[in-house]
Amino acid sequence: MAAIAPTSLLRRLAALYCAAARLLDRLKPLLLLALRLYVARVFIMSGLTKIHDWSVTLALFTDEYHVPVLPPAIAAALGTATELSMPVLLAFGLGSRFAAGVLFVFNIVAVISYPALPDIAVKDHVLWGTLLLVLTICGPGKIALDYWLERRLAPGAQRPTTA
Repeated sequence: MAAIAPTSLLRRLAALYCAAARLLDRLKPLLLLALRLYVARVFIMSGLTKIHDWSVTLALFTDEYHVPVLPPAIAAALGTATELSMPVLLAFGLGSRFAAGVLFVFNIVAVISYPALPDIAVKDHVLWGTLLLVLTICGPGKIALDYWLERRLAPGAQRPTTA
């Protein structure tokens, strides 16, 4: 039985690795879509909770949440508007990097504004912040309106011809 030359084995392993990497690259758009939808759901549910009973929301912003600089009523309105608008953009992949960046900053302000936040909740915010940072840096992926618009509107982009 002939032994496989070390360089031949390395080439086969490298080819196998590259094939696996190409397969994983094809899954990237689905992963980015899943990240967008997961984070969008977290924030939109929080926004819906806030509008469910506005008097409770105002009381929380007055007594519990201490948003720097802003009066409680304005902080409540801006926070709720952010939680109801940015996740929609993120889910559709429209202005995704902007929406993810806004939610990233919003997430930091939320943690700073509520000093009584339990450690387990801080871990959730760290997770959400990390995912938002990934989306801000990497973008929404190919399954997004941003990708479609970029291909349609970018200078030099090929426009489909109609017959």
